[in-house]
Formats: sequence, structure tokens, C-alpha cells
Amino acid sequence: MADETAAADDVEEDGGGGAAGGKKKKLLLFGGIGLVVLLAAGGGAYYFLMGSEAPMMVQGDTAEPIEVQKPVVFFDLPEMTVNLATEGRTTYLKVRIALEVENRSMIDQIQPFLPRILDAFQIYLRELRPADLEGSAGLFRLKEELLRRINLSVYPARVEGVLFKEILVQ
Repeated sequence: MADETAAADDVEEDGGGGAAGGKKKKLLLFGGIGLVVLLAAGGGAYYFLMGSEAPMMVQGDTAEPIEVQKPVVFFDLPEMTVNLATEGRTTYLKVRIALEVENRSMIDQIQPFLPRILDAFQIYLRELRPADLEGSAGLFRLKEELLRRINLSVYPARVEGVLFKEILVQ
């Protein structure tokens, strides 16, 4: 009986003390969360305001980053006309392409490989169907595939981009 009374007293003390302890735990938890949020906001502010390595240009009261554009060189490939893979009526593709390269010395590295480049393009283009060239998505896929093939052909030189000057499907 004495054990039961002692146990009941312990429960009442724990219940009363537990409420005060729970408030302390919640206060500590919210304080910790607040500290984490404050540190994250401070780190983000530092990254966006001070962490940028772009040069800043001051105009009046505002500072704007200066975008430095790298010079590029364009190299025109000869015009290509190929027949597409169709059944029945013959369909032709006429394309004029310019290559975007980093500098003039890259053109000197690419020119000896011009026959290999044209061969790779001809083989790929002849396998296309007119449906493969429909819409901007089709042209984007064509551009990406031609870029991949040309970089394989001229390695270790590198072409930055393939630009369409003219595309005619007839």
C-alpha cells in the first residue's frame, strides 16, 4: 500500500514537472530551428551578395554584374543536299551549316578533317525521314546529333555549336 502511494506521488510530480519540462523542450526545439533558419538565411545572403566572382559595374545606386562574352569564330561548311529515307516520292534536304568554334586556331585543326565531317553528316542525314525534321524539337535533335558526330570526327579539337543557316525540305 505504501508502495502504491509512493508511486502515485511520483506520477503526480512527474506530471507537474513534465509540463514544465515539456515547455523547456519546446522552447529549446524552436530556438534550435530558429537558429538553423537564421544561419541558412545568412549563408544564402552571403552567397548571393558576396560570393559572386563576376565583376560588378556600379550604375547609380545599383550594382549589376558585367557579363563578359567570349569571342567566337564561325566556320561555314559547304552546302549539302541529300535525299531522305522515304518510300515512294523522293524527298530532298538542303542544308547550310556554320560551326561555332573557340578561336581561329581551332579552324586550322578542323579543316584537315573536313572530308570526314562531311561524310559523317551525309551518312546520318540520308537516314532521316521528313517526320524526323518536323518542329523545333526535331531540329534541336538534329543539331545535337550533328554536334556529337562532328566532335567525334575532329577530336581532340572541339566544336562549340552547330548553327543552321538554311534548311529546306522538299
